[in-house]
Amino acid sequence: MNSFENLGLSRPILEAITELGFKTPTAIQEKAIPVLLEGRSDFVGLAQTGTGKTAAFGLPLLQLIEPDENIPQALILSPTRELGIQISEDLKTFSKNILNLNVVNVYGGASIDDQIRKIKRGAHAVVATPGRLLDLIRRKAINLSKVEYVILDEADEMLNMGFKEDIDAILSSTSDDKLTWLFSATMSAEVRRISKNYMTDPIEVTVGMANTTNTNIEHQYYLMNNRDRYNVLKRIVDFYPDIYGIVFCRTRKETQEVAELLMKDGYNADALHGDLSQVQRDRVMRSFKSKSLQMLVATDVAARGIDVDDLTHVLHYNLPDELEYYTHRSGRTARAGRKGISIALVTPRDERRVRDLSRRLKMDFEQVRIPGGAEVCERQVLNFMHRVIDVNVEEEAIGQFLPVIHEELKDLDRDELVKRMVSLEFNRFWDYYKDAQDLNMRSTTQKRVRQNEGAVSTEDRLFINIGRKDGVDVPGLLTLIHKQCGVRGKNVGRVDLKGVFSFFDVDKAFTEEIIKGFAGAEVGGRAIRIEVSGDRPESSDSDRGGRSRGGDRSRGGYSGGGRSRGGHSGGDRSRFRKDDSRDRRKKSDGGRTFDRRRRD
Repeated sequence: MNSFENLGLSRPILEAITELGFKTPTAIQEKAIPVLLEGRSDFVGLAQTGTGKTAAFGLPLLQLIEPDENIPQALILSPTRELGIQISEDLKTFSKNILNLNVVNVYGGASIDDQIRKIKRGAHAVVATPGRLLDLIRRKAINLSKVEYVILDEADEMLNMGFKEDIDAILSSTSDDKLTWLFSATMSAEVRRISKNYMTDPIEVTVGMANTTNTNIEHQYYLMNNRDRYNVLKRIVDFYPDIYGIVFCRTRKETQEVAELLMKDGYNADALHGDLSQVQRDRVMRSFKSKSLQMLVATDVAARGIDVDDLTHVLHYNLPDELEYYTHRSGRTARAGRKGISIALVTPRDERRVRDLSRRLKMDFEQVRIPGGAEVCERQVLNFMHRVIDVNVEEEAIGQFLPVIHEELKDLDRDELVKRMVSLEFNRFWDYYKDAQDLNMRSTTQKRVRQNEGAVSTEDRLFINIGRKDGVDVPGLLTLIHKQCGVRGKNVGRVDLKGVFSFFDVDKAFTEEIIKGFAGAEVGGRAIRIEVSGDRPESSDSDRGGRSRGGDRSRGGYSGGGRSRGGHSGGDRSRFRKDDSRDRRKKSDGGRTFDRRRRD
């Protein structure tokens, strides 16, 4: 087994990392540190997120810096403020036993005047975000001409975020004699371009396969209707009572909305995104790292600086658009050799993207059934019992109260006492989940996942011979059903809208009512035909528009949460109207017709 002592690190650095609990180097550290300590070559290091890349470049860099030369000798570029802060904190910790070595962190959102003063007082290593560093260069507040080492950390992410021109400008302002070290989780075409344009015969080290994810991560996906997305998230969080994770959203707006819904429903959660001030971001990160927060809802960019070793889960509220983003997201968990779970919330139309990720990342995704209400209640009760068993009993402190307690409980036998104690935790979840709907959706490759294989469906699949080409959308179809049959949208399930026909699920109790309600109806002069379909085809993107059939109510005692924002309330109600003349002509046989009309 290798050790840090065998890598050539100095005694002050070894003592500092020993205090941190570093014992055995990771694969990237073992391969990179000896090469970088020689200080002779450009270097490209490819390794998965969470494999210790900061120490891989930070430890040799600190040993190569000359503390007596009070000028910037090393520049570390980071894509985000959070990652820059994390890197600078790590470097300061690693160098605690090296006298007079100063690390300065510069980033947007903080006082540039304070940062300039710190640089002027002396900075041996500067950790910077590209935008703020360019501001300093334009103000002539920093001189990079003597920089000997430039490190591009998370290079793929900087390029994904549009920093290509900034990086070009920064690198062109440094000495041609510098060494460039590039670290990345993936080797994209742009990362390769940087290495070719600004590096000379770099030594390239790859740990694992490029563009792959950590093998300690279990990749799962839950197949659900888009309208149930938030309810599924809540159910997952309840099913894992000890979850400590990050929920990734695509946009800042969605991030804030999901975080607010979670907080409203009683979860220890908060948001992290670019619209927050630096003070707010720092507060959220402190709370999350101290585990005052159980769930952090974040954008891809904001989460890049999160360095927490014991995250249990990463949840993808929506799948990211880029392969690299999935790699970085999932890499937040299973760090430092631990296990972790990456869960994606997926609609049927997104299953092909899951298969594409699986193929390109050379890993397996497991489709997992969304737990039912009874399963969640069982998990919560067992978790409560584990807490009872593991609780630390203050014998002396509680002893004085035991006589009074025994007196109060004297009429309860053991079984009754257990039932009442467990009910304190059980009741609030049971009240919430006893009527919970099955949120699982039918796969595009297999039959609908059911609570039990032999379960009998409570819904019928109905065929109707109108679709998009008739000018109908999902809200309009739901409005039509309600107008004709009195059946509300909440009783209509998944809608699959096609060109000239559609399918929709409905509770069996309303099937006959709907068929009778449409008897004799017409659209555009064509008789409406509606019948129970023997074929239950796969869902399409139209299922996004339907209204939830109840969904999850808020947790016991909590309000709101999880309400569908899709709904059918905004449908074009003017598209289907009774034509009085045709109604009069068909009054004898009870016929009805609907005339589709364009809106002006």
